[in-house]
Amino acid sequence: MTEVELLPKVKSGLGITGSYQDETLKIYINDVKAFMISAGVSKEIADSDASVGVIVRGVADLWNLESGSAKFSTYFLMRVTQLAVIPVSTTEVV
Repeated sequence: MTEVELLPKVKSGLGITGSYQDETLKIYINDVKAFMISAGVSKEIADSDASVGVIVRGVADLWNLESGSAKFSTYFLMRVTQLAVIPVSTTEVV
């Protein structure tokens, strides 16, 4: 899934309209995907429809930072772990 396809999905998931925050959201999306890949999620799965929900969750976690803290939610970390163990050859990701 390309950035052009993913950005509207993330915005929809977060209830954000307009384009004012697009650049910030793109930075967060790229950071979340980089985290996922570094954690063992294949690039193919990170770029697939199966990752949209967890990317939205990760962006929401970053979006709602409190001053001086950065923490991903338990759900985000568990879902990344699940996606990391799925073989790339799997045709359907659950």
